[in-house]
Amino acid sequence: MSMPDAGGRIAQASRAGRSSARLVLGARLRGLREAARISPEEAAQAIRGSRSKISRLEHGRTGFKARDMGDLLTCYGVSDRAERATLLALAEHANTDSWWQAYGDVVPAWLEQYLDMERVACLIRAYEAQHVPGLLQTGDYARAVLRSGLPGAPDAEIERRAELRLLRQQVLHDADPARLWVVIDEAALRRVIGGTAVMKAQIARLIEATRLSHVRIQVLPLSAGGHAAGGGSVTVLRFSESELPDVVYLEQMLTAVYLSRQEDSAHYREVLNRLTTQAGGLNATTATLERLLQET
Repeated sequence: MSMPDAGGRIAQASRAGRSSARLVLGARLRGLREAARISPEEAAQAIRGSRSKISRLEHGRTGFKARDMGDLLTCYGVSDRAERATLLALAEHANTDSWWQAYGDVVPAWLEQYLDMERVACLIRAYEAQHVPGLLQTGDYARAVLRSGLPGAPDAEIERRAELRLLRQQVLHDADPARLWVVIDEAALRRVIGGTAVMKAQIARLIEATRLSHVRIQVLPLSAGGHAAGGGSVTVLRFSESELPDVVYLEQMLTAVYLSRQEDSAHYREVLNRLTTQAGGLNATTATLERLLQET
């Protein structure tokens, strides 16, 4: 069995860290197992494990031991030396530190996977009900949002969290940037966070962002009334690696939910599609943002 563009997969995973490498490798292992017509139970026997362990490996939820990888590749009939070397190298990378590791003290466990996946996504679609999306926030706005959510946190912690949030924005400024398509509820833009000066600067930043060819911003007007995302904010990540499913990310106050089943991602894509229809186009967005800038 051949593995097309294997080096590209490692290079892509290297941009983020272990979570994305695990996703890529897990998807590849699942494809190899299914192509070899081997059941999860049979694969589990090959590594002296359980069916649930195979599931965790294939969904990128755990690291890969070199011995297990070698046994699985043998079980799946992968004999090509170059392909085995590539997959084993990717398994080793899946256990390395992520790009955000220097800020590990302020990254909760439930956010780790998202930070890795966001860095390698080719398309990020989102609806934001409460705040400007993190990838579009100014430093002062980010600090104000963080302070409101963590009122007892010391200034040093707020600053480190803000630095991390601004570092995430590099995904929009790489040589091959991710495409960002967001719908922001008008209520989020009318909610004054950090004071008038901070909000004016934030809205001005959004106006600047609308001029980027890979960024699309829409504002869902208050006049739209009820809408499909009544449950709150949602983000859907898509990857250039065709074997990886879209991932839906639903952030809550103290945790987050990750959904990757096809029926789940299809549902949330439809929600976002309906919101984009209700929201105005580029001209309407620009007009709304300029009006809000004058009114703030």
